[in-house]
Amino acid sequence: MRVIALTTDFGTADGYVGVMKGVILSIVPEVHLVDLSHEIPPQDVRRAAFVLYTAVPFFPPGTVHLAVVDPGVGTERRAIAVQTPQGFFVGPDNGLFTYVLAEAEEWKAVGLEEPAYRLPEVSGTFHGRDVFAPAAAHLARGVPLERLGSPVTDPVLLPLPRLTVGEDRVEGEILHVDRFGNVITSVGRLRWNGGDLVLTPAFRQAASSLQFAAREVAVEVGGERIRPVRRTYGEVGVGEKLALVGSTGFLEIAVRQGNAARALGVHPGDPITLRLR
Repeated sequence: MRVIALTTDFGTADGYVGVMKGVILSIVPEVHLVDLSHEIPPQDVRRAAFVLYTAVPFFPPGTVHLAVVDPGVGTERRAIAVQTPQGFFVGPDNGLFTYVLAEAEEWKAVGLEEPAYRLPEVSGTFHGRDVFAPAAAHLARGVPLERLGSPVTDPVLLPLPRLTVGEDRVEGEILHVDRFGNVITSVGRLRWNGGDLVLTPAFRQAASSLQFAAREVAVEVGGERIRPVRRTYGEVGVGEKLALVGSTGFLEIAVRQGNAARALGVHPGDPITLRLR
C-alpha cells in the first residue's frame, strides 16, 4: 500500500486539505495519507523545501510527496512530478524540490499535462485539488510517471544555502526557524566522532569532509559568540543560549526552554560563522 505525504501552506481552518484528501481517496481508496505539515507560512517556498528535504529519508521508498506551496497558481508556472530513488514528488515547479534534487543520485521529471490525470475542470486558484492531488493519487495507484506528461529537464531550482568551508572557519546562513524558535543553520550534515564533529556539506556543495574539535568551536551569530558545540539542550541552564547538532544533522542555535530567534533577533538568510580554533 502506497503512502502519500502532504505538505502545504493551507493550514487547517479551511477545508482545502480535506478536499485534496477526498480527491485522492476517490481515485485510490487504499492509500495511506500522512500530514507532514500544513503550517508552512503562506507562500514560503524555501521553508517548505527544507521541511520536505529533512522528512524524506524517514518515509518508505516509493512514497508520493505531494507539496503545494504555490504563490504562482494560475500563472504560466509548470506543474510537475519528479521520480527519484526515494520516491515521487508532485507540486508546482517553483523550487519546492530543490534540496531533494541536490542530493538525488538520479531523477526524472514530467509536466502534468495529460488531462486524464487531473480533474475534468481545473480552476485558476486551486491546483492542489484539481491537478496535484489527482496526479499524486494516480502515481500511488501505479500509473507510470511518463504517462502524466512530457519530460522536464530544467526544473526551477532555488539558490542553495551559503556554505563556505575553510581550514579555520565555516561560514553559512540561517536556513530555518522552527516553531520553538530554534535556529537551524546551513552548516550540515554533522555527526559526532568521539569529541569531534565531522562536517559533510549538505546539498553536495563540497566533495570533502572536515573534522574539528567541538569543544574548540565558537559560533558567531546575531552579534553574539556561543561556545562550544553541545550534544543536548540539558547541558546548559534554563534560558541560556547554546549551539548543538539538531535532529536533522544541521547546526542549531537554541535557548533552553526559550526562543533563540527572538533572543538573537535573527531571521532566515542571516549569516553565521563557526570559528574552529
